Amino acid sequence: MSNVLTLELEMIDGSTTTLGTLAAGGRVLLVNVASACGLTRQYSDLQRLHEAHDDLTVVGVPCNQFGGQEPGTHDEICTFTDEKYGVTFPLSAKVDVNGSARHPIYAALASVADEEGHSGDVRWNFEKFLIDTNGVVKRFKPAFSPNDVL
Repeated sequence: MSNVLTLELEMIDGSTTTLGTLAAGGRVLLVNVASACGLTRQYSDLQRLHEAHDDLTVVGVPCNQFGGQEPGTHDEICTFTDEKYGVTFPLSAKVDVNGSARHPIYAALASVADEEGHSGDVRWNFEKFLIDTNGVVKRFKPAFSPNDVL
């Protein structure tokens, strides 16, 4: 697998960067997020993690591939996450995490198995990928608490 820290990602503000740049030498917790999901409450825990660990950057990746649960525009997503959860961690532009238009970062991450041996397609909103400074990845299923990934 190529080092996912070096792959480009368009951010919600239209800029382009890499996960490595966002992490500034630390770890990244990459999470595909949605505003209208039963797991959306995880935004609170993700924000707390982002604030509590100087060596961790949470990156939210909006995706509308699961039940149409992220239908909002970029502005609507920013307003929702700010007003409802006080999110200050970086958000990317909306991407596909599965299928023929899958973002290259998720194409690279698909080969990583979680603790139950699942690899391949992302199963649902809030699937988590913890990426260390060397690009080594650990995968966590959607319902896995963000509080337990570190």
